[in-house]
Amino acid sequence: MTDGMQIRAGVETITITGATPGRRFRVDGADGTPVATVVADHAGNAHLAFVPAQHAVLSDASDLAAAIAHGHTLAPGDYRIVDPDSGAVIDTVRVAALDDLPDPSLYDQTLEEGYGYLTVRDGVSLSTMVRFPNPDLYGPPPWPTVIEYSGYDPSNPDAPQPGTLLANLLGFATVGVNMRGTGCSGGVFDVLSPSQAADGYDIVETVARQPWVLHGKVGMVGLSYPGISQLYVASTRPPHLAAITPMSVIDDLWRQQWPGGIYNSGFTRAWLAMRDAETQAGGQAWDQRRIDEGDEIAAANQRIRTQNFDFERFGRAIETFRPSLAARRVGLVVDRIDVPVYLTGAWQDEQTGSRFALMLQSFTGAPHTRFTVFNGHHPDGYSPMVINRWFEFLSFHVARRVPKVAELIRMFAPAQFAEVFGFQTELEADRFSDFSDDYEAALAAYLAEPPVRILFENGAGHEVPGATAHRFETTAPAFPPPGIIPRRWWLAPDGRLVDEAPTSDTADVYLDDPEAGELAYSSELLGDLNRFTRPDVPIHWTRFDDRHRVAYQTAPLEEPLVIAGAGHVDLWLRPGTADTAVQVTLTEIRPDGIEVRVQSGWHRPIHAVEDAAHSDELHVDYTFAPEDQRPLQPGEWIRFRVPIYPVTLVLRSGSALRLAISTPGRDHPFWSFESPVSDGAQHAVGTGGAHASSLVLPHWPVHIDHPEDHPPAGSLRGRPARDAAPIANTPA
Repeated sequence: MTDGMQIRAGVETITITGATPGRRFRVDGADGTPVATVVADHAGNAHLAFVPAQHAVLSDASDLAAAIAHGHTLAPGDYRIVDPDSGAVIDTVRVAALDDLPDPSLYDQTLEEGYGYLTVRDGVSLSTMVRFPNPDLYGPPPWPTVIEYSGYDPSNPDAPQPGTLLANLLGFATVGVNMRGTGCSGGVFDVLSPSQAADGYDIVETVARQPWVLHGKVGMVGLSYPGISQLYVASTRPPHLAAITPMSVIDDLWRQQWPGGIYNSGFTRAWLAMRDAETQAGGQAWDQRRIDEGDEIAAANQRIRTQNFDFERFGRAIETFRPSLAARRVGLVVDRIDVPVYLTGAWQDEQTGSRFALMLQSFTGAPHTRFTVFNGHHPDGYSPMVINRWFEFLSFHVARRVPKVAELIRMFAPAQFAEVFGFQTELEADRFSDFSDDYEAALAAYLAEPPVRILFENGAGHEVPGATAHRFETTAPAFPPPGIIPRRWWLAPDGRLVDEAPTSDTADVYLDDPEAGELAYSSELLGDLNRFTRPDVPIHWTRFDDRHRVAYQTAPLEEPLVIAGAGHVDLWLRPGTADTAVQVTLTEIRPDGIEVRVQSGWHRPIHAVEDAAHSDELHVDYTFAPEDQRPLQPGEWIRFRVPIYPVTLVLRSGSALRLAISTPGRDHPFWSFESPVSDGAQHAVGTGGAHASSLVLPHWPVHIDHPEDHPPAGSLRGRPARDAAPIANTPA
């Protein structure tokens, strides 16, 4: 520190504050090799987390965007901070790795009920909000305790997040913590960065040492962002973490923003833009209010906000996947998690999609898992359909007691459900009440249950159509379930899906639909996400006209068919342009002529190399590496596999499967696409002979008891319905 200037090294970061605006600092490696030169901004701040492939001056957002797009993250190690004009060494620092742990004495901090701060290993302070449960219902401390940690506003003293609110009502002490660079926390915000994971480790260890924490271990709660953060934190293996309950999560930030290698200009763009807005100084209103009321720590913490990244802009610049992004691919680290995991997700999640299911078999280090999956929407993990199972898990693994909901909570639950979810229902009955207080016996019974619970036809299980209630369910020992068989249908002339490949070399053609990319069917709700808790979600599911799609349909099924997992379309395409993007959409055609959406998938075929480590006979992923791109040759056939996102479905006898192939767009509630499509461009789809395309789905050859009648049209959550239009393909 010199004349008020401070240089601080963190986990894969270097931050400079209090410098003269415009001053340059060259960062050299231990061997003297220049890494990057940063320039203090108007507030005297500079921050280095992404470095260019070769030394460059990072003076503005464009320079930083180039470093993020083509460079790599700052590697752990020793660095010298040098004055580039004189060559004088200003300071030497050691940049930490994620696994470089601080002295345990750091965790000897006191947290009291109410608002406060805790300090993490690089000296940054994070804002916290501690809430104790009602002592009249749950007695004196110590209490079972959970943490909700995200870049939203979990430490807002006036508005608890949903996980915090529910856990508190059900007898848990809760600690809401804002990530660095958000709320009133210090530091620079960086989406799902190693520093955020390291902070989470420090948070868990600090909270667990509080005298009011039962058993000296804590759990974590949260849906969406605070759900994703749990996976990163748990992968660092804090020794005093008891269990996690992530819901509605993603498996990879880059693939979320670039599904199939196509820019997601809908929800993901809007979500990142909102993070950019809310992480500005005073961007969440409550943080500015605290500053206005005299919170000097909050005011000091927000002085570094001038260095927060514009992630919507930078995310758009990262068009390909590189090794430096692997640390933010959560699916690659969940095998490190060594505590029990409860995870829920919806196949048609309008925000995060269903790629979460691709990592369910990767929790190999967790001693116990509970996965509940269903058709539905993003917030359904907190719905009355499943919330009691969440409470069970926390009771067994954090509270270490037999789950029993207080009668007062049961009394008021129906009214609360009606307010949030739009219908009245009671909490599920306590399932382990016969064990009284015999925790060990109840736990043994709980652990003996199958770990995967699959719910079907959510939205049709209550008299209120669209309410969060399912009609039937089954269980499995894993997901995908053992015994899955790839079931293949071949695309055939006249819009058919058939069991044998046609021998004639035929094809159908479709034209790009440039308007489709922006036509998500619930996009007007991007500013009203809470509407997805309600039974009546507005849907405007527009159609492709005949010239802009090709479609193929099976004959009516003679017996029920169960689908469980990811699939793909093995596609022969004769492109009309050097670059394009393809969407495939599955729908069910019921005997009454109603078409019901099932699932979609996307791919930009210039990404030509499959990722062998994450692909098999059903699931397909690509490297998306820049060196694996291949331009298309217009007029020349190309074969590639288009992944279909995971889903479960019971198709009744008499129903048929329909596959549509088109430009990306129209068939998703929130995701929009900036696709490389051209008005008038024509593409051919092979339907036989040397270019026989096929649909491959994960057939689960089991019998699942289900109602014989179809659910009311339009009642299924996440699965809109409409009258089926006839197929009218254009032959090549």
